[in-house]
Amino acid sequence: MFKSQPRTFRALAATLLALLLTACGTRSEAPKGDCPACPACPACEPGAPPKQAMPAFKPLQPARWSDLPAWSDDDVRAAWPAFLQSCRAFAKRPQWPLWRTACEQARSLQSPSAAAIRSLFESHFQPWLLTNPDGTTEGLVTGYYEPLLRGSRTRGAPYLQPVLGVPADLLRIDLGAVQPELKNMRLRGRLQGNRVVPYYSRAEITGRDPAGGERVLLWVDDPVEFFFLQIQGSGRVRLPDGSMTRLAFADQNGHPYQSIGKLLVERGEMTLDQASMQGIKQWARANPTRLTELLNANPRYVFFSEQAIKDGDSEGPSGALGVPLTAERSIAVDPRHVPLGAPVFLSTTRPATTTPLRRLVLAQDTGSAINGPVRADFFWGFGAQAGSEAGRMKQQGQLWVLLPPGAAPE
Repeated sequence: MFKSQPRTFRALAATLLALLLTACGTRSEAPKGDCPACPACPACEPGAPPKQAMPAFKPLQPARWSDLPAWSDDDVRAAWPAFLQSCRAFAKRPQWPLWRTACEQARSLQSPSAAAIRSLFESHFQPWLLTNPDGTTEGLVTGYYEPLLRGSRTRGAPYLQPVLGVPADLLRIDLGAVQPELKNMRLRGRLQGNRVVPYYSRAEITGRDPAGGERVLLWVDDPVEFFFLQIQGSGRVRLPDGSMTRLAFADQNGHPYQSIGKLLVERGEMTLDQASMQGIKQWARANPTRLTELLNANPRYVFFSEQAIKDGDSEGPSGALGVPLTAERSIAVDPRHVPLGAPVFLSTTRPATTTPLRRLVLAQDTGSAINGPVRADFFWGFGAQAGSEAGRMKQQGQLWVLLPPGAAPE
C-alpha cells in the first residue's frame, strides 16, 4: 500500500466587504416645478433567510456489534498476530494507557480460539462506523502488494533503471510544527539560493545522469515494474546471485500523484475497466516508444531505503505503524480519521466480483492516495498472485473501527 512546493507560509488574510443595502422605502424630494411627486415605493418584501449549510457528519458514528456483517463468521485467529504487532507499537506511544488493558489481556492468552478472541474484542472495544461528511457510509477499497523485481548492485544491461535513495538536497517541512491544525501535513522542496522551491519532478529526476552524484541503491531491469513499485511503496529485489533484499518507502519529491491509468482513459486508449495495473502493463509493452512520456505524466517520484529481509520470505514489509504488515489482515488508512494500529472490521467484496470479503483487519499503514474516513487499501501480501488481486481491486466497502474506552470521540 499502497501505499504522496515551495515553502508555504500560511498567512491568514481575511477581507470583509460590507454591502450597503438601501431600503426601497426611501425616496428623494420632489423636484421643483410642475412635476408630480414621486409615488411611494411599495413595501419591500422581507428576503428569505439564507440557507445554512448542513453540518458535516462526524467521521465516527457509534455502532453495535450486531451491525458488523458476518462478525461471528470470520476466523479472527488469522488477525491475531497482526493485533499483537499493533499492541507492541502502542506500548511505545502516548496512547498506550488507553490500549494497555486490552493488549495486556491479549498477551496473556496462549493460542486463543476464535470465540475467545471475539470475546476479548467485545469486552474491551466499541465499534464505530466510519462515515463520510455527507452521511454516506460506503467508500473505495483498493489493494496493494509487495512486488518482486530483478536487479543488481552494479549498472549494466539489462539493469539500467536506477533505484534512488533520499537525496541530500531534499527538504522536508513539517507544517504541524508551525500550525498545530496542520499536523500530519508536510511539504517537500529544495534550496535555490536563499529560497525554498519545489523539488524536481519525475521528468527532471529521470532525465539526469544518475552517475552525477545521485544516491543509487540498486539497478533494476524494468522501468514499468519500478514505476509500480513506487506506487506500492515497498518491494523485494532478487539479485544475480539469487539473494533478495527489500526496498522500503523512504520519502517522495512532494509533487502530486497523477494516475496514468486515468490519463490513458481520458485519451481514449483504454476503457475504464481496462485501467488496471495489468492493463497498463499491457499498454506499455505495446507502446515502448511512448512509455517515458506516459510515466513522466505522473510528476511524483518515490525514494527508497534498503532493508534486510528477516525470517525468510514470511515477514511482510514495515508499514507506517513501524511493524511488519500481515497479508490480507493489514490495511492502509487515513490516520486523520482512523488511529494507526487500531483494529478495523472491513466489509467489501473480492476484486472484480460480488463475493463478500468481510474480516477483522488492522490499520497499520498509510498512503498518499488514502484520504477520507471511508477509504482503505487492502494489503494482499507478496508475489504475483497478490499482485493480480491488488491490481484488480477497486471495490466499495464499509469500515468499523474498534476503539477502547477513552479513545473514541466525545
